[in-house]
Amino acid sequence: MNRLLPIALVLTAVVALTGIGLLLTGGLGPPQGRETGAAALTRSTGVAAVGGPFTLVDHRGRRVTEQDFAGRKMLVYFGFTFCPDVCPTALQVMAVALDALGEEARHITPVFITVDPERDDVATMAAYVQHFGDDFVGLTGTPEQIAAAAKAYRVYYRKVEDPSSHARYTMDHSSVVYLMDTDGTFLANFTHETRPERMAARLRTYL
Repeated sequence: MNRLLPIALVLTAVVALTGIGLLLTGGLGPPQGRETGAAALTRSTGVAAVGGPFTLVDHRGRRVTEQDFAGRKMLVYFGFTFCPDVCPTALQVMAVALDALGEEARHITPVFITVDPERDDVATMAAYVQHFGDDFVGLTGTPEQIAAAAKAYRVYYRKVEDPSSHARYTMDHSSVVYLMDTDGTFLANFTHETRPERMAARLRTYL
């Protein structure tokens, strides 16, 4: 009798049970460092797990909600203006990707939402977003408003003491760019490893 056959059957059963367990617990996630589609960040009901209502203030001092962006896709990034490298790099990637789209970019609004409302007031946001393009929208608000928006987009952020900073603190936060549809539902996301050309190519598939 072939003794390898029972072993193979046992291994097959273990793999199958492990796969079922991971699916039930959500353990099968997208590979790290790659952008993912809407299916990867949705609940079993099909309702997007990212995005939702928010009330904030734009870099011109106007009160805005998610309804002000209805009819246009949004490319959303959460960060802060005192960020030394990750945030400006992400915003620059967004800017280059949108430039690569040419006229098609008019269908997408790039949005930068601060996680540091203590320092990022309207004037600071206005001065900051102008470095990345005229179409960029900077959003700030009260700490409670920012917390609500971050929760809706499943964004992690935390104030961290930093003696080397003149403000004595910095912000630890997740670094993800979200593409939202014209009705505010989630379409795709991009990580800090996504190159501008790759982002532009993916954005074009949704236009």
